Amino acid sequence: MHVLVLEIKKMLKNLDGWLDKTVDFAAHKKFDANTLLQARLAPDMLPLVRQIQLACDHAKWCAARTAGKEAPSHTDGETTVAECKQRIATVIAYLDTFTAKDFENSDAVTVTHPRWEGRSMTGTNYLVESGLTNFFFHVTTAYALLRHNGVEVGKRDYIGPMTWK
Repeated sequence: MHVLVLEIKKMLKNLDGWLDKTVDFAAHKKFDANTLLQARLAPDMLPLVRQIQLACDHAKWCAARTAGKEAPSHTDGETTVAECKQRIATVIAYLDTFTAKDFENSDAVTVTHPRWEGRSMTGTNYLVESGLTNFFFHVTTAYALLRHNGVEVGKRDYIGPMTWK
């Protein structure tokens, strides 16, 4: 399970890099990068800022819930790219507190959620069936929003650095 936290951290770092590219893009085009935080692909979807917040939430919930811990809460008050980058950094720092030992009993952990109407899952099933799915949905949506709005991000930016040997 610890390897999944490593992948989540990597993707959050990639998201942080996309925001750097967003700032550079906006400066080159001479507009306020913060305006892109309200970008949507469709009128009924959540804006970019909310996609970033939810990616961060699902990242910390993946680790915490799978390990049987309580995740810290955030106020969802970010209104600038800099504040979004700080949120990402805070979540990465939180993920850095986990070790492989934290996930040794993930099959015995019970995860519940008010939306599940009294049903529950094991920590492992939560991670695979809900946590990671939601995390990658919001990261990918953030990527798509930036790409759609002209920020020069590509597949290599999405995948991020590799540990070649």
